[in-house]
Amino acid sequence: MKITSKFLGEIEINEEQIIHFPNGIPGFEEEKQFVILPLEEQSPFAILQSIHHSHVGFVIAYPFSFYPDYAFDLTEEDIEKLKLNSPDDCLTYTIMTLKEPFADSTINLKAPIVINVKEKIGKQLILHDSVYPIRFPLSEARGKEGK
Repeated sequence: MKITSKFLGEIEINEEQIIHFPNGIPGFEEEKQFVILPLEEQSPFAILQSIHHSHVGFVIAYPFSFYPDYAFDLTEEDIEKLKLNSPDDCLTYTIMTLKEPFADSTINLKAPIVINVKEKIGKQLILHDSVYPIRFPLSEARGKEGK
């Protein structure tokens, strides 16, 4: 099927790529179906794109590339909603805020997106009791991408 991406224009996707967000994403609760569109091979960046509305797309990043010690616990409720049976089924991203210059861009460590890659179910968590910032600057990155 063809969709139009906010950042990449018209692209072809397979229905197997669709990730269901039963609760949507905070601020976009009506948007329940997204795809992850890689930007480059081996890049920590991708696009989380609604399949229904081209204007709803987010640049996302693999947080461990920038903050290797990033860790949080899932609640039993989150594990159940995501239908997770193994940590290996789990993929985590963070939403980015792009800035000029790019090194001033930030990632939201306070609200990760967790995806069950086997079941194609996603959820954006809000880590209420964490010390992680909403705007972690890439310029402060400690991972391999931040050097």
